[in-house]
Amino acid sequence: MKEISHDDRPPEPRSLYAMLFEGLPLEGETRLFILASTLDVLMTNFLINHASVASHLLFVESNPVARYFLDSWGFDGVIYFKFGLVAFVSLICQVIARSRVDLARRVLYFATALVVSVVAYSALLMVQSQ
Repeated sequence: MKEISHDDRPPEPRSLYAMLFEGLPLEGETRLFILASTLDVLMTNFLINHASVASHLLFVESNPVARYFLDSWGFDGVIYFKFGLVAFVSLICQVIARSRVDLARRVLYFATALVVSVVAYSALLMVQSQ
């Protein structure tokens, strides 16, 4: 009987047990993305609720979809919207990582860079308003 080599096959999908207890791929990159997104939410909250009162300037959410959630459900709506996007991007990257870890890593780095640029712009606005 001839043995079948598994070298030509893609790796088997990880079991749910392995994913839950051995960790997911790209955990470090995902943590950075979540941290940057948390800073974005905190800066948005500060600019809209605190800096507007202190500097007598009116800061608004420039993202029209996030502004819809802000106008409809208040700042809680913005939090749900932004972290819903974080969960969606993280989930998509985990799905991509099952077959192409390098591509998933690049997508996470790109998403993190976008969010960090928004945080940097918010920090610039905060400094200029004072």
